[in-house]
Amino acid sequence: MDTVDGVRNLLKSALQLGERADRLTEGSALLGAIAELDSMAVVTVITMMEEQYDIRVEDDEISADTFATVGTLARFLADKLGQ
Repeated sequence: MDTVDGVRNLLKSALQLGERADRLTEGSALLGAIAELDSMAVVTVITMMEEQYDIRVEDDEISADTFATVGTLARFLADKLGQ
């Protein structure tokens, strides 16, 4: 599974997006575009990412740019995984 698919699955689960998640592409906007993605949901997504991929995300590593699109979040995850 590539990181875009991984991010799509994380968002689907964390935000309970159902079939809407299947339509997310690398260019799909996140913050401000998906009502379910509020500040608490961001924390949930990060926590799930840490648990699923056995990584540690520091507070200063995250910005609004990280959650701009599915692609930016996938690139962040790939960087954390050293890919």
